[in-house]
Amino acid sequence: MNDGEFRRLTARLSSVVSFSRVDLEAAYSHFAFHTYAPGEYVFSSGDVVRHVYFVMEGIGRYFYIDAGGKERNKSLVRAGGAFASISSCVSDMPSPFFTQAITRCTTASIEYRALIELSQGNRNWAEFVRKLYENLVLKKEKREAAFLLLNARERYEQFLAEFAEDCEQVPLRQVAMYLGVTDVTLSRIRREMGLT
Repeated sequence: MNDGEFRRLTARLSSVVSFSRVDLEAAYSHFAFHTYAPGEYVFSSGDVVRHVYFVMEGIGRYFYIDAGGKERNKSLVRAGGAFASISSCVSDMPSPFFTQAITRCTTASIEYRALIELSQGNRNWAEFVRKLYENLVLKKEKREAAFLLLNARERYEQFLAEFAEDCEQVPLRQVAMYLGVTDVTLSRIRREMGLT
């Protein structure tokens, strides 16, 4: 067991559920650690994804590429989040989207099947999986509401509040795609807010 990896895994996962050391030691062998360079894909559209990649450090994105070759950011993820394609993990369907590191990203991945088996045999792991799904639904509801109820500037203000000190690490082009606006629109919003 790598003590450094184990400590980081403990810190990250225990921020969701209060795991005992025994719970985490029993699960540790199921995890693989990997570091992705900026721009490197974690998985691509068309891949059958069988793992959940917990982000230990760094920032990444989920995105689609439309028929015209245009990228559209679905979501941004940072330390404490995860890369996964639930439809792929559950139904063996190809992932409909790509995932990519924006900054250097370190992940701890586990097969979805192993995560479910852990949750079936341990109350803390069951609570962990439940909270993962709850957090995913809450994030999706918040994003949906932002697109339906907020204007572009309000969405950008929400992004700044959510990402706080991490927002400086996300290239403005990626932010614009995440907000659903053009680079020009984001530049105008930033000018109006006195950020340029």
